[in-house]
Amino acid sequence: MFWLLFFLFLAACLAAGMTGGLFPPDAWYRGLAKPRWTPPDWVFPVTWFTLYGCMSIAGARVAMVDGNAVAMALWSLQIALNAIWTPAFFGLRNIRLGMGIVLALWVAVAACMVALWQVDLIAGLLFVPYLIWVTVASALNAAVWRMNPEAARTGVIKPQ
Repeated sequence: MFWLLFFLFLAACLAAGMTGGLFPPDAWYRGLAKPRWTPPDWVFPVTWFTLYGCMSIAGARVAMVDGNAVAMALWSLQIALNAIWTPAFFGLRNIRLGMGIVLALWVAVAACMVALWQVDLIAGLLFVPYLIWVTVASALNAAVWRMNPEAARTGVIKPQ
């Protein structure tokens, strides 16, 4: 039963991750000013692949335990928010909306981590790297917003 649940949770994660393929970073994103500490492009798929595995294991572990309703609801909320950040930021080129979504995602991931932890310690621990990564993503989104006020307001990069 664990493996069936694991693959169902993994499918949900991969569906959310597919938005990255539908709305990849393009010339608009490459033209934005970004902080020096922006991770190189290759880090993102490697990190997400790892995090999706951890999220799937955590979800499968908790799905098999009684008293999991809050944890499962929060797991569902965080994966939905995860799925909509990329279309908002890259698809709509809306830095401010992306910031709002990533902040809501941070809260959902933190709440989910606590709820998972209360049902299964290992599941909660598996969400710690995810919360760290969403913290980095939030800081990066905020830095891009601060460094590109015109693009944040209009979605258009001011010519240099």
